[in-house]
Order: sequence, then structure tokens, then C-alpha cells
Amino acid sequence: YGVGLGFMGFFVKACVQALREIPEVNARIDGTDIVYNDFVNMGVAVGTEKGLIVPVIKGAEKMSLANIEGAIREFAVKAKGNKISPNDMSGGTFTISNGGTYGSLMSTPILNAPQSGILGMHKIEERAVVVNKQIVIRPMMYLALSYDHRIIDGKGAVTFLVKVKELLEDPSRLLLEI
Repeated sequence: YGVGLGFMGFFVKACVQALREIPEVNARIDGTDIVYNDFVNMGVAVGTEKGLIVPVIKGAEKMSLANIEGAIREFAVKAKGNKISPNDMSGGTFTISNGGTYGSLMSTPILNAPQSGILGMHKIEERAVVVNKQIVIRPMMYLALSYDHRIIDGKGAVTFLVKVKELLEDPSRLLLEI
């Protein structure tokens, strides 16, 4: 496809799949109504000299991993050249922010209204874990989900995070879209 696969593309794809299964995490409040989006416009926080901006990959649910990765790279180039437009940053239904690129081990990301959820990624560190009754060293990352409790309860939030974890731990499912 002419596009290398990066870390963020896998997170976007995993979140898209999880959002399809737990639709309240991709919903919003409009007046007194809860609106369940049947599309995913994924905000991906990008660092610039002036701070973070959140361009939006529109229609991410229809995109392959390679297309998602291409969109991320395009936004990174545009951000570096200070060429992100207001349209590029509009219409998000969910956001991913990677504070780990700045060394964050854990944080609480802030919702981008009117979105009902935002996933915070953090720094990967080697940690001791028990696998088959043996202590082994594994790369680990904390994920944090901030969510609007008027729409999402704890069960929905945890179900979403577990689904994202399962997909990331078996990336072949994301590549094969199964």
C-alpha cells in the first residue's frame, strides 16, 4: 500500500471496532436527546510547537488500517507545516490522545465536547508481570478512558477498554479486519 504501519493506526482501528460494539462511547447529548452516531470521526491529538491540536479522521469506520495510517501521516505533515484547517478539526465523535510521547505514565484526558469519550495512551515501560506462574518482563502501557457518565456507565467504559486491549493484543485481527 506504500504506507508503513505505525502505532497510532492500530489504536485508531481498535477503537473504531470497539466503538461499533459499545455505541454509547461514540454518542453525544443534543439537548435532551442522546444521539448514537452510526459513523466514527476519530480525533487524533497531534503535538505542534503551540500545543496539541485534534484533527479528525472522518469516516474512520470505512477505512483500512493503511488508509487510517495515511490519514494520520498526512495530518502530522500538515500540523508540522501549520496547515491544519478548522474543517480538519471539526466533527469528531471520539478522541485518542497519546501523552506517552511526552513521558506521561498516567493522566486523565479531558473530554472534547460534545464527545462522550476520550482515550488517553501513556508511555510504554517494561514491567514485571506474572505469566504462567513466572515473573517476566513485558512492555506495558496504561490506558485511561474519560467519559460522560450521563451516557456511559462503568460497565460500558470497562467493556470498551477490555475490547480495545483484546484487539491490540491480537493485531492480526485488526490487519485482517475480523
